[in-house]
Amino acid sequence: MANARSGHWLSILVFALILLETEGFYVGITYVDSAVAKGAVCLDGSPPAYHMDKGFGAGINNWLVHIEGGGWCNNATTCLARRDNRLGSSKKMVKQIAFSGMLSNKQKFNPDFYNWNKIKVRYCDGASFTGDVEEVDPKTNLHYRGARVFLAVIEDLMAKGMENAENAVLSGCSAGGLTSILHCDKFRSLLPVTTKVKCFADAGYFINTRDVSGAAHIEGFYNEVVATHGSAKNLPASCTSSLKPGLCFFPQHVVQQIKTPLFIINAAYDSWQIKNILAPGVADPHGTWHYCKLDIKDCSSSQLEAMQDFRLQFLSAIKGIIGSPSKGLFINSCYAHCQTEMQETWMRNDSPQLGGTTIAKAVGDWYFDRSPFQKIDCAYPCDSTCHNRVFDPNEQEL
Repeated sequence: MANARSGHWLSILVFALILLETEGFYVGITYVDSAVAKGAVCLDGSPPAYHMDKGFGAGINNWLVHIEGGGWCNNATTCLARRDNRLGSSKKMVKQIAFSGMLSNKQKFNPDFYNWNKIKVRYCDGASFTGDVEEVDPKTNLHYRGARVFLAVIEDLMAKGMENAENAVLSGCSAGGLTSILHCDKFRSLLPVTTKVKCFADAGYFINTRDVSGAAHIEGFYNEVVATHGSAKNLPASCTSSLKPGLCFFPQHVVQQIKTPLFIINAAYDSWQIKNILAPGVADPHGTWHYCKLDIKDCSSSQLEAMQDFRLQFLSAIKGIIGSPSKGLFINSCYAHCQTEMQETWMRNDSPQLGGTTIAKAVGDWYFDRSPFQKIDCAYPCDSTCHNRVFDPNEQEL
C-alpha cells in the first residue's frame, strides 16, 4: 500500500516537472541590499527581494513588474506570525521561483509579453506596500515599511534599465493586485513621461460587504491594517480626502479616480473573498460553510444563493468603471483566485474565456490598443470554460 502511494505521488511529481519544463521556468532571487539603509525593509528588517527575467529582442526596453500576493496582517500578533516566514522576511524566501502564465518567456504561451523584462516582486510587508511607520517596537522588531519597499524596488529597477522603458506594466495577484491598483498612478509618476504605462490587477478587487453573520468583518480588518501600518498617507489622496482611510483600501472607492489605464481581472465568485469576506471562520462557528468553501460543487442551495448575492454586490462595486475608456474588465464567473500567473488560466487551449477570448488575448489587445475589452460573465454555473478551484481542507483562512 505504501509503495502504491509512493508511486502515485512520484507520478504526480514527474508530471508537474514535465509541465514546468514545457510551460514554466525558474528564476533566481535578487536582494535589494541598498534599501536597508533607507529603512525600506521587510517586517523583520531584512532587505526587499524580487526575481527578474531579462527582456530580449524587441522587448528589451519593455518592463512588466508583477507584485506577489499573500494577504495582510492587521496587528502586532498577526504580523509577528508572518515575520519569520516568507511573507515577512526575505531570509525565508526560496532562492528560485517558477515563472509561467503572464511571466512566461515562450511566445506561444505569452505572445504579447514573453520577451519583456519580467519581474516578480516578493511581498513581505503585510499591507500591500502601503505602510510607513518610523518607530520600531524593540519587543517585536516589526518594521512597517511597505511603501518604502515599493519605492526602493522601483528605484533599483530604474537603475537596471527601466528608466529607458518604452512600455511598462504594474501588475499583481491578490494583495499584489490591490497593490497595483493603489500604486498605479504612483508607478506612472516614477517613469518617464514618454513611457507607455498601464496597470493590471488580478484578483485584487476586494469588495466591502458584510459576511454571512451580518458583520462588517473585512471593513474592520482593513481599518486595523491601515492603522497598524500607518498606511493612510500612502493611499490615494482622492479617496482619503473624503473617506476614512480604511475604506480607501477597497478598490471600489479608488478606481474611478485612477488616471492611469487599468485592467481588472477577477472572478465574480472570487474564492478568496468567498472564504474570507463572505464566510470567514468567525462568521461560521459551526463550520456549515466548510465543504462549500473547499469546492463550489459541494455548496447547498442556500449557500449558492448567498454567493449569487455576493456576485451582484461585486458587480455593483465595479459599475463605476463600466464604460470607462481607460479601464478594462475581464470578470468571469469562476470559483477562482489569481488567473494570470498560471498557464492553464492565462493562455492554453482549455483556458477560461469570455466571448471566445482568453485572459492573455484580452489583456494584450487592451494594452496595445488593438481593441478595448470589458466583459462580464453570466452567473454560475453557466461558464464551461472555468477552472474552478478545489482547496486543501487544511489551508488556513484569514
